[in-house]
Amino acid sequence: MFEALIDLDNSGAAMAFTDRIGGVSQPPLDSLNLGRSDVDDPADVATNFDLLRHRLGVAKIVTVAQVHGTNVVEVTPELAAHWRDGAELGDSVPGGTPLVRADAIVTRLSGVALCIRVADCLPVLFFDAVSGVIGAAHAGRVGLLAGVLPATVAAMRNLGAQNIEAWIGPHICKNCYEVPLPMAQAAWQAIPATRCQTSWGTPSIDLAAGAASQLRKNVTGVTVSQLDHCTFEQPNLYSHRRDLGATGRQAGLIWLA
Repeated sequence: MFEALIDLDNSGAAMAFTDRIGGVSQPPLDSLNLGRSDVDDPADVATNFDLLRHRLGVAKIVTVAQVHGTNVVEVTPELAAHWRDGAELGDSVPGGTPLVRADAIVTRLSGVALCIRVADCLPVLFFDAVSGVIGAAHAGRVGLLAGVLPATVAAMRNLGAQNIEAWIGPHICKNCYEVPLPMAQAAWQAIPATRCQTSWGTPSIDLAAGAASQLRKNVTGVTVSQLDHCTFEQPNLYSHRRDLGATGRQAGLIWLA
């Protein structure tokens, strides 16, 4: 079920990057689809989240409606108190409540897993061991260039974070992320570290290098680690590009015990 399950140096925090194995969703979304409840059976997605909560040992998994922007949501005690199982489905089910439109989540609360859902974009997880602040961000091309990662760090700083560690999870790699030349040039100009080519010689964007560069150069006090499994190349991961949109979503999650 997990690409990675990591205890952060016995600090009371842990993180996970899921794969697509171990759930109940049917093809072509098989099997641990944690998104796309608009095309999957919502009951199957709900079961997948139940399985995930049990495996992680957390009471709540908090998600947002990701829109490739820079909005950051803080999970406050009030929000956590009203969050219920199944809320991850938002208003895709009768009686559901619309999820907050955002692309990053931060908190200091324990027992709440922050969940970012992806299928080629970067899932980026953050932690400051001293302050006990955690964060999770969704950074595709648009969000990365707009500044969602610095915005996440700023929100964590507002909660008292000082020395932040960041982990970049599985995403489409530079060898596979082909884009039109004007799109590539815009990214290269904004973040030079994104400049690259595909393995077949066409313009590409290196999302992970861009994210790492942005965090290390423009945001002080952040260290970055990368788990560079390529979603396009790995069949046990969901990939929007490889599967031409007919795919589910895996997740990056971080929580305080």
